[in-house]
Amino acid sequence: MSIEVQNVSKSYGSQKALDNVSFSIKKGEIVGFLGPNGAGKSTLMKILTTFINADEGTATVNGNDVTANQKAVQLSVGYLPEHNPLYLDLYVREYLAFNANVYKVSKSRIEEVIQLTGLTSESHKKIGQLSKGFRQRVGLATALLHNPDVLILDEPTTGLDPNQLVEIRNVIKNVGKDKTVFLSTHIMQEVEAICDRVIIIDNGKIVTDKKLDKLVSEEKEQIIEVEFDKTIDEALLASLPNIKNYKNTSENLWTLTFSTAEDMRPKVFDFAQDNGLKTLQISLKSKNLEQIFREKTKK
Repeated sequence: MSIEVQNVSKSYGSQKALDNVSFSIKKGEIVGFLGPNGAGKSTLMKILTTFINADEGTATVNGNDVTANQKAVQLSVGYLPEHNPLYLDLYVREYLAFNANVYKVSKSRIEEVIQLTGLTSESHKKIGQLSKGFRQRVGLATALLHNPDVLILDEPTTGLDPNQLVEIRNVIKNVGKDKTVFLSTHIMQEVEAICDRVIIIDNGKIVTDKKLDKLVSEEKEQIIEVEFDKTIDEALLASLPNIKNYKNTSENLWTLTFSTAEDMRPKVFDFAQDNGLKTLQISLKSKNLEQIFREKTKK
């Protein structure tokens, strides 16, 4: 396993940040680590990168214990923390050269990571002159300098505009082709676009750990959007089998939620015919990750 966490707990005074957390990540997986603010995401990432120690339990990265073999863990992990620490007065290449010296890697690696992260056009500038998006690329390039097997990225897209989001997403997808990526973010679209597995943590406990496609397909609710040809008495909708709720979104357009995974569109067609209505459009809507996240973490 690239990452293995067993019964890890961590407290700050009376506050329990992590409560008996366990999971494992195979080599080559891209895993989204989700949770509300204060759920324990950053704490766990700091434990995995040897910045802090757990109170209880064990964790390994590439088979190396994060407490007993800290140096080996640090060499096998590329870490981009939430608040990307950079020396703004240094030039991009100068900063990368400094870090290359720390890791004792060849200077030729600097040019490789500059190209890999799309920094070529900005590499002659001081870091303080760069946009937030390019500063994130510098942080990612630094994390990749020693060619680690595991990337741990804590909120790598915080504060980026939509264009920068797409750029950083593509960089992460590209470098993730041959590495294990453990990614924390509040942006659900990023997880849907990048990750193949989702771990959700709430109040220090793992509440969901599943493949993304399975997580969505397992939902026991079904949402159908339908437009009728004329106004309908909403009380009639209550007669539909398995109907959970219904909402009039605009004019004769309705969003119907059913408490079943069975395809209810034929029932909606029959309902329309029985009540002298025509369906102008009908579509099956899957729950997105944001809806699932809210349900798993609601108090």
